[in-house]
Amino acid sequence: MTFPRRPIRELPDELISQIAAGEVVERPASVVRELVDNALDAGATQVIVRLLAGGVRLIVVEDDGFGIPREELPIALRRHATSKIASLQDLEAVGTMGFRGEALAAINSIADMSLLSRTADADHAWQLDGRTGELKAAARARGTSVEVRELFYATPARRKFLKTDATELAHCIEAVRRHALVRPDAGFAIWHEGKLVEQWRVCSGGSAHDQRLADVLGSDFVTQSVAVHYESEARRFDGQPAVRVWGRAGIPDAARSRADQQFAYVNGRYVRDKVLTHAARSAYEDVLHGHRQPVYALYVEIDPARVDVNVHPTKIEVRFRDSREVHQAVRYATEDALAPPRASLSAQAAQDNTPAVVGQPSTDEFSSSNQTYARQGWSQPAINFGAYRGSRASDFEAMWPAPSAAGSPIPSENSSPPAVQINSLQSGAWPLGRALAQLQGIYVLAENTQGLVIVDMHAAHERIVYERLKSQLNSACIVSQPLLIPATFAATPQEVAVAEANADALGTLGLEITPFSPKTLAVRAVPTSLAQGDAVELARSVLAELAQHEASTVIQRAQNELLSTMACHGAVRANRRLTLDEMNALLRQMEETERSDQCNHGRPTWRQISVRELDALFLRGR
Repeated sequence: MTFPRRPIRELPDELISQIAAGEVVERPASVVRELVDNALDAGATQVIVRLLAGGVRLIVVEDDGFGIPREELPIALRRHATSKIASLQDLEAVGTMGFRGEALAAINSIADMSLLSRTADADHAWQLDGRTGELKAAARARGTSVEVRELFYATPARRKFLKTDATELAHCIEAVRRHALVRPDAGFAIWHEGKLVEQWRVCSGGSAHDQRLADVLGSDFVTQSVAVHYESEARRFDGQPAVRVWGRAGIPDAARSRADQQFAYVNGRYVRDKVLTHAARSAYEDVLHGHRQPVYALYVEIDPARVDVNVHPTKIEVRFRDSREVHQAVRYATEDALAPPRASLSAQAAQDNTPAVVGQPSTDEFSSSNQTYARQGWSQPAINFGAYRGSRASDFEAMWPAPSAAGSPIPSENSSPPAVQINSLQSGAWPLGRALAQLQGIYVLAENTQGLVIVDMHAAHERIVYERLKSQLNSACIVSQPLLIPATFAATPQEVAVAEANADALGTLGLEITPFSPKTLAVRAVPTSLAQGDAVELARSVLAELAQHEASTVIQRAQNELLSTMACHGAVRANRRLTLDEMNALLRQMEETERSDQCNHGRPTWRQISVRELDALFLRGR
């Protein structure tokens, strides 16, 4: 189908405004967002949003900000009229929420709008009718009220694309929530059809942000998250860090099936940015199970000149001058916050807030496996749980410990407890408690001050080995141990080719796999930490992982995946019987290993059952 040629001509102003409105205003929530932006830019401490029919029939945003002088009210409705910027230099370093001067003009072109405003030095307020331009005196306290009626009345075709009133209301509430999460110093209220549907009061003090997060996202968000704080070493001209990241990151156990609680802000502006999303997700890559989505509220502060907010009409996308710098800052900040084991934090919280647990032993000593452990003056030292040699039936019965802080070895069955305190924990304050028994060859049962701890021994040991391998690889290369008798296996042509092409990468990972014959490979060395594992199974798994990546970037792109595979094969298997000494060694190592609350695949490694929960099972006290 062909169309007759038309001459090139300028579009009328009304059509230009409606085209701009189509970019800025998608639905009632877009109007709410723009008007709340303006309110906060005007220094408002209280913002009230009133809606009818989900915002389609009426949107009113009231604030107690500076107000607009009478002579500037007509100008405020013109396209590209704003008080936020005055030069190209201002545009390149925007520090306000609004700056284009498009919002009010765009809204006025597709709705019936009026402005009511009063400044602090004015005798009364002034009201401007957006349709007629009529200006008249009115009554109001200091601040501004913007009233928008019958959204899209001038473009009825677009009104047909709106959803139900309930859906549009939900989007409006979400728009205000995003502002509330970053501005605890301002109060927000949302009214719909004359009923208060949401309200967040002003928060003050050092914990204002945490309080606002709890108010908006629920108290569980704060209790199931960790504080994030990071400042880059590079500094700006004013001495401030080039990039600062702070906020809260949810623990892996708090992950959700949907990404509906992921909030990222840049200089106070809510954004949806691929760099930030990928950085946050990368920090969770080996502590989340399956396709679960993390929860977080992260705030990035950066020199406004190093980020371009003039990318999208809705101002929800940004472009960083150095995206790698920001990506690393967000990733490292979140990783560092998630790394410390939470067992110690839980134990400390219990000591601070919980009275003595009923049923704890009344003596300061307990006996296990012909070994008496004195809680006072001695606690079990850290054991290199992965680097062990087995000379008896059980591979764990002859573990070789790593040197402890005081240089004391692990006590043997016939030795007496040393009289020296060799770690920083107070007597009887082991976060994961003392081992009691092993269940079905899978779980370790332990007792701590809160009650019962259940540990998945394979998952826990897998994380311990994994973190050790990562530490070794970061420091240099993984220490390998030659095999007295090479382990040979029949290999496919692809496995042979991968082994030959990736000899250097395998060496970095502590593996030596060489051709033994055209159809056979020989494993001649394995990582020391995995010396007791199945060398052939380990080799096959690593070669399969390597086959999925280019040789030149295998270590950078697949380091964690490869090490995770290696750790999985080197960890203690189910149905391996452990002594109490070995169970306690595993618990102590978990308390000292980063990210030990989850295995490499994101599954939890331990669970706490309080005495109160146990009492409830048996109806005690009822």
